[in-house]
Amino acid sequence: MVAALFLVACNGQKGEKILVLYYSQSNTTKTVAQEIQKQLGCDIEEIVCTDYTGDFNAVLGKWQEDMKAGKSPEIQPLTKNVKDYDVIFLGYPIWGGIYASPVATFLKNTDFQGKKLVPFCSFGSGGLNTSVVELKKNAKNANIVDGFGIRQARIAKVSGEVEQFLIKSGFKEGTVEKLPDFSAQKELTDSEKEIFNQACSDYPMPLGTPSTVGSRKINGGTEYLYTVDAQMGKSQIYVLALDGAKPEFTEVVR
Repeated sequence: MVAALFLVACNGQKGEKILVLYYSQSNTTKTVAQEIQKQLGCDIEEIVCTDYTGDFNAVLGKWQEDMKAGKSPEIQPLTKNVKDYDVIFLGYPIWGGIYASPVATFLKNTDFQGKKLVPFCSFGSGGLNTSVVELKKNAKNANIVDGFGIRQARIAKVSGEVEQFLIKSGFKEGTVEKLPDFSAQKELTDSEKEIFNQACSDYPMPLGTPSTVGSRKINGGTEYLYTVDAQMGKSQIYVLALDGAKPEFTEVVR
């Protein structure tokens, strides 16, 4: 199946004032934020948490203590005013299936009346979908649109993937591949099982056992959508198998 190309223009987007706002613990989300800012030429600011300092284990331990105590971490006041912008790109790492807790502190004190909120995140396996569910509960009066997520293990590919997202979302002019729908889910062949194993075997935690799969041809290879039986229930795992490259999973949707 040959993929077509389509043109997306920034109709209705030009003239909007955009702010990229993010929290980053290990600089992965910062890399995504800087790429968005670079491609759009907009303003950018980091959410700075004064409670979480040190290495990953130190931050993780403090976060777990706060979770047990029902406490929100302190953040520094922003230098930019959200009220001055039409569109807010809000970035965060996924912690415990949702956005990192410093973002929760920011949301408590912010009204997004009349603002378009574009989530973006970095994650170990997934969490964009579950974090957006929480955003819809807690981002006051925001118009939340489709967001962007990338695995930390795939951050080297961020430039091209951010560009595709911005074009598809109408924030940037250009052409992107119009993808066909996935085929219907079916029983796996031995080769499809092997592709799944190659893509997921190096992940440090078990992702489950694939039961069925759908696929679609893309430029340069095939994308698979596996339905997986996992300890916490069924999930879906997207896998890219590009010609001449090791298969890799791009996202787990739980």
